[in-house]
Amino acid sequence: MKKLAVFIILFLFVNQLFASYILIPMDAETQKNHLKAYGITYWTLNKNVKVKWLLNYRGGSFLVPDSPEIQRECQIRGVSFEVISDTKTQQILQEIASPSKNMEAVVLEKAPKIAVYTPKGKLPWDDAVTMVLSYAEIPYETIYDEEVLKDELLLYDWLHLHHEDFTGQYGKFYGRYRQAAWYIQEKQDAEALATKLGYSKVSEEKRDVSLKIRDYVVGGGFMFAMCSATESFDIALSVQLLDICEPMFDGDGSDNNYQSKIDFSQTFAFKDYTLERSPVVYEFSSIDMTMKRKIPKETDYFSLMDFSAKWDPIPTMLCQNHTALVKGFMGQTTSFTRDQIKSNVLIMGENKTNGEAKYIHGIKGKGFFTFYGGHDPEDYTHQVGDPKTELELHPTSPGYRLILNNVLFPAAKKKKQKT
Repeated sequence: MKKLAVFIILFLFVNQLFASYILIPMDAETQKNHLKAYGITYWTLNKNVKVKWLLNYRGGSFLVPDSPEIQRECQIRGVSFEVISDTKTQQILQEIASPSKNMEAVVLEKAPKIAVYTPKGKLPWDDAVTMVLSYAEIPYETIYDEEVLKDELLLYDWLHLHHEDFTGQYGKFYGRYRQAAWYIQEKQDAEALATKLGYSKVSEEKRDVSLKIRDYVVGGGFMFAMCSATESFDIALSVQLLDICEPMFDGDGSDNNYQSKIDFSQTFAFKDYTLERSPVVYEFSSIDMTMKRKIPKETDYFSLMDFSAKWDPIPTMLCQNHTALVKGFMGQTTSFTRDQIKSNVLIMGENKTNGEAKYIHGIKGKGFFTFYGGHDPEDYTHQVGDPKTELELHPTSPGYRLILNNVLFPAAKKKKQKT
C-alpha cells in the first residue's frame, strides 16, 4: 500500500510537471502573424475553451490549454506558438499577478457574435474591419438599416460602423463626385431604401437608425466605429429634429441657424463642434483634424497611452500591441480635435506633434464605444478607386491589431472589467 501511495503521488507530481499549455506570444520578436493570432483565439473560444489574455505580457499574449487540435490550427494558419509546462505557466501567472508588474490576466469566456453595418453590395475592401476579420478568419454577419430598425442588433454582441454617413448628406461626396455613376447610384439606392422603410427623407431614416444604435449601446452593446462613422453618428444624435441638409441632398433647404440649436448632450464623444455648411466641402464638422493638420507622411505616427493593467484593464486591453508607436493614416475623419472631446471620454491614442486624438473610448449606459480615426491602417490616404490592401503583406500590422483588440473585448469575463 505504501508503494502504491508513493507511486500515485509521484505520478501526480510528474503529470503536473509535464502538463502543458500553449502560449501564443504577441511580441514583435517571436510572433510571425499577429492578426491571425486573434483568429486562433476566437476559434478557440468558439470551441467553448476559455483563453487567458495576458495584458502587457510579451505584447498581450494569449494562453490556452494545450491540445493537438489547437497546435495544428496554429501551424495551418502560420501563427507562432510555444508549448509550455504547467510549472512554467504558473511562473508566468505569478509574475503577472505581482503588484510590482503592470500586467493582468483577463479571462476570455465566449466568442462574441459580430455584426458589421454595411449596405448590401459593398466591396469588402471598402472597410478595414471586414478585411481584417476575413484575413483573421473571424466570422461576422452584415446588417443594414432594415435590420437595425427591426431591432436585430439585439442578436449581436459587437457592432462595427465604418465609412458611413448618418446625416443624410451621402458622405459629403457631392463637390467632387456628383457626376460619378457610383455616386448617383448610391444616392438612388439610399432614397429607395428610405421610401421602402416609410421615410420621405434619407436623413430622417438615418436619424432613426442612429437612435436604434444608441439604444443598443445604452442597453449593453459594444460599438466600434472608424472614419466618418465616428463623427457623423454623433452629429446625427445631436441634430435629431433639425434639418441640416441642403437641397441637393434632400430636396429642400436646411433650418435657419441650425448651428445654435445643436444638442451636444445627446452625443457619445464630441461637444462644441461647428458643422460644415457647404455641400461642396468634403468635411462634416470641426471635429475632424484632416484639414487642420500639417504633418508629413514620414513623421505621421500616434502614440498609445500606458494604463494600469490591474486597475484599468479595459483601456489596457484595447491598447495591446507590440509597439507603442503606430503609423498614422488618413480618412474622411482622420483624427479628432482634442478640445471637442467630452471630458468623460478616454483618449487612448494621440499624435504628440499636434495633440490630436486618434483612438478614444467611452461608456454609454451599460455599453461601450470605441472611435478610431482614419480609414485603413495600411493605406495612408485611401482614395476612391484605390486597390484593396493585401493583409498578407501586413500580418503584423499594429494599426490593425487595435481593431482586433476591440473584437475580443466583449469576450472578457465581466468581473474583470473595472471602470
